Amino acid sequence: MNGQGIKAILGKNIKFLRAQRDFTQAVLAEKADISIIFLSSIERGTKYPKPDILARIAEALEVEVFELFKGNLVPSDSKKMMTRLSEDITSKIHLALEDVFKQYLG
Repeated sequence: MNGQGIKAILGKNIKFLRAQRDFTQAVLAEKADISIIFLSSIERGTKYPKPDILARIAEALEVEVFELFKGNLVPSDSKKMMTRLSEDITSKIHLALEDVFKQYLG
């Protein structure tokens, strides 16, 4: 497996574990003491964190570091889970927009 493959697995696993714990990127970034932008880059597989940052992310997710690299961590029904998460996020966005409209438009 090449470096890009490892980055992709790491990113998918962190995103999966974060969603499983119902953490936003902001929550995980704060717990791991990293920026949201850096966490997002890790999850997309474009950046690779140093070992100390990996350890902080694993600690925040309450897993061992090696678990972040497991190739089969994300279940095969992850599409179903991602659809559910997407629907949940969309619902929350709609509620937030309704609040804004009510506040400013009466």
